[in-house]
Amino acid sequence: MGCECSKLSACCWGSEYGGAVPEDNNDENEDKGEVDNVPVFCEYSVETLKMATSGFAVENIVSEHGEKAPNVVYKGKLENQRRIAVKRFNRSAWPDARQFLEEAKAVGQLRNHRLANLLGCCCEGDERLLVAEYMANDTLAKHLFHLHDTSLIRRYIVRSDWAQALDAIWETQPMKWAMRLRVALHLAQALEYCTSKGRALYHDLNAYRIVFDDDGNTRLSCFGLMKNSRDGRSYSTNLAFTPPEYLRTGRVTPESVMYSFGTLLLDLLSGKHIPPSHALDLIRDRNIQTLTDSCLDGQFSHDEGTELVRLASRCLQYEPRERPNPRSLVAALLPLQKDTEVPSHVLMGIQHGTAALPLSPLGEACLRMDLTAIHEILEKLGYKDDEGAATELSFQMWTNQMQETLNSKKKGDVAFRHKDFRAAIECFSQFIDAGTMVSPTVFARRSLSYLMSDMPQEALNDALQAQVISPVWHIAAYLQAAALFALGRENEAQTALREGFIHENKRNANA
Repeated sequence: MGCECSKLSACCWGSEYGGAVPEDNNDENEDKGEVDNVPVFCEYSVETLKMATSGFAVENIVSEHGEKAPNVVYKGKLENQRRIAVKRFNRSAWPDARQFLEEAKAVGQLRNHRLANLLGCCCEGDERLLVAEYMANDTLAKHLFHLHDTSLIRRYIVRSDWAQALDAIWETQPMKWAMRLRVALHLAQALEYCTSKGRALYHDLNAYRIVFDDDGNTRLSCFGLMKNSRDGRSYSTNLAFTPPEYLRTGRVTPESVMYSFGTLLLDLLSGKHIPPSHALDLIRDRNIQTLTDSCLDGQFSHDEGTELVRLASRCLQYEPRERPNPRSLVAALLPLQKDTEVPSHVLMGIQHGTAALPLSPLGEACLRMDLTAIHEILEKLGYKDDEGAATELSFQMWTNQMQETLNSKKKGDVAFRHKDFRAAIECFSQFIDAGTMVSPTVFARRSLSYLMSDMPQEALNDALQAQVISPVWHIAAYLQAAALFALGRENEAQTALREGFIHENKRNANA
């Protein structure tokens, strides 16, 4: 399912690359801060990325502006369970395939724990796609500007679901001062690393480009290290936030990136997206109190606030040569750090791992690997989640082939009910192989049947296929967790369990 091997060597690469062809690794990954658990850059096929994103399903869009974004970002999962973010450029972008590949490969050589690293790309026909590490804990914009669904909180309150309401309210709590300082430092460290590797230009640096990993630590999206498209536009935000020299020349420079860093410091200080010109007026008038977020009262001293304002002012100097460089930013921010012993996920209020998750009975059963309990739940659920498939079945029932297919499913259901899992596998396989209709529930039932028959890899494959059919179906994610636990892949199982929990919570909130 990966791309052709002819461009590189004729070696056959293992499935750990999700069907992709890796680039030659370089020997520079021993530098401090670089990571060794991220695969080397490789080229993916369109088919691989379609499978990973369930056919670029709308449910998998994570771009801030959804389908209306000029270049849409999807979340996905490769066959090896690695979670990815896929940026899909519109068809008018990057007409020169060679230029796109060269730019992507250059960015793909970077590896650092402060980046959401670029894992690969795809360049087939008109398709131009970038593949990066997926960061599950949203953007700085969402956490800082409280871009949360308040209607969700109201629904919880109407239902008297106080625990869920409190969790949702907690998500809208202001970011702590110590975490804001940590975000600024981590971002400066990311820029310092990129500069040291000859990639000092970052296009459209803003709060939407900063994301948080599973541990709540700050990562800088690698997408901004590439131009948005062939037109070379480097800023898509309001012109009030762009560097003055960019407005004059239309070109981004390393000093322009420092200007954007200054606007981010203002965001962190104020909790709002304030135009730099207005902020500088407040600073000149010594009206710093108006500039700072009122939610931070008592969390920092006057000297700490003054130092951050001074640093932002230096970054926002009109003359580019008067702005600091990333190394000096790191040196200035290090002494300001507070609560360094407290993990980022604690400061952020992010649930870490699955120990604290209030799992449903199905989630608990998958965590405990209680296959009997899972069977009882799936049997009780029936085909309630197959509404679309059920409509298709009734429409085509009169053909002989369809009747035979339905009989296979019915026999499989009877065998499943009576715990004859070998027979269930055989009958469900006949139904699936006929290819006349698609049912996520059949894949889920065959998945559990495989688990009961001590065939965890086959169970995992079916759970993944169920998710391809129904991308946000919590049962598919839970069954993946059970199969991964059976395979001894603990960390991936915990991730799948958490994904199932998130899908189930959203489903219940919308019910």
